[in-house]
Amino acid sequence: MEYDLAKLDLRRWRVADALRLTAAHEDPDMANQGGIRDTATAVDWIGRVADLDNGHVYAVADAEDHPIGCVAVTNIDRHQVGWTWYWTIADVRGRGVARDALRALVDWAHHDAGLHRLELGHRTNNPASCSVAAGAGFLLEGIERQRLSYDGTRYDVERHARLLTDPLRTPQRPVTISL
Repeated sequence: MEYDLAKLDLRRWRVADALRLTAAHEDPDMANQGGIRDTATAVDWIGRVADLDNGHVYAVADAEDHPIGCVAVTNIDRHQVGWTWYWTIADVRGRGVARDALRALVDWAHHDAGLHRLELGHRTNNPASCSVAAGAGFLLEGIERQRLSYDGTRYDVERHARLLTDPLRTPQRPVTISL
């Protein structure tokens, strides 16, 4: 399927997105993300992220409203710090979608949601995720050795953060946020 990436919209996930969410998680690179295995678990996940009391999870939709990824800021604490994460479907990876969606989310989180610090982490064997983080102005803070475990293998995690006062470039395409 071709996607219209001329503009993006960050919007709430809908139950109608469950089939596309399930298909996205059939990708081996997504197998350990969110516990989504089938349509029922996708619907459950959509329900759980709909009304978080300490975060916001958005579908990244293309110009024709097809969900092609996800960006989020969760685990927001009393210090105005949030944990940021993102993913895209395989068909749009490497085309700046995650970077632009994350830039828009960061701008919203800092200026509308009032967060001072945003953090994220990625496995050190995922240079594409590192590129997205850097492209959204996140600075490297260090390595968490053997932080994650998947299928009996331990992975180091590279931690990044950005502050409200860090410079931020605007997305390279129009990105709206529909709350």
